[in-house]
Amino acid sequence: MRAAAEAAHGVPVPLVLTARAENFIVGRPDLADTIARLQAFQEAGADVLYAPGLLTLDDVRAVVTSVDRPVNVLAGIAGAGFTMADLSAAGVRRVSTGSALARAAIGEFLRAASEMRDSGTFGYVDRAASSTAVARLLSR
Repeated sequence: MRAAAEAAHGVPVPLVLTARAENFIVGRPDLADTIARLQAFQEAGADVLYAPGLLTLDDVRAVVTSVDRPVNVLAGIAGAGFTMADLSAAGVRRVSTGSALARAAIGEFLRAASEMRDSGTFGYVDRAASSTAVARLLSR
């Protein structure tokens, strides 16, 4: 991490080095070890600290108060009922959704396909974005 931080901070373009402690997303929900790793990353020069998979605001607050760098939280994870207001109040400075938006789109696609297959109806069209809205979005 120290070498990565030196490289990232030694170039003429601004780079932000984010360090991840992935304990929670790899099945090791050890908050103390996660915090120790994030503190080590901070000491080595990381700009942003990230512990994806935190599920409670208490854990988020514990991470935020244990470091002096901006903390990133994964909001797009099942079981984490965070709102932006919750995370902001907890001191979070950056929020990721991971694959949640793609999974939401795929979920809607699967529901639409199941509706057509199972009932022969097309009610999903009423929930779909209009062609005008899509064109407006893509023209930006």
